[in-house]
Amino acid sequence: VPTVSFGDVLSAEMERPGGLRISAHAERRLSERNVTLNREDMRKIEGAVQKAATKGSRESLLIYGDLALVASVRNRTIITALEGKDMEDHVFTNSAVIVR
Repeated sequence: VPTVSFGDVLSAEMERPGGLRISAHAERRLSERNVTLNREDMRKIEGAVQKAATKGSRESLLIYGDLALVASVRNRTIITALEGKDMEDHVFTNSAVIVR
């Protein structure tokens, strides 16, 4: 699977109607951590957001490998992202706390 830049994936997703968006904050977090998501990654993450939507979730914590993403399910937007060691003892939302 060829890897594309985060900017390319973001642009493609933003142009697609109904696609998953990534907030400027989350984009900055991913960029700071040199995290690149390919099209397959985005497809899987979008699928997880869709599953959360079918369960009536408003916000959801998504764990994708060593990456934690908080998504606004209603807005179909990734709000923030943390990776690996950054997740230790971090409160993500009013309902999710990671303790390692």
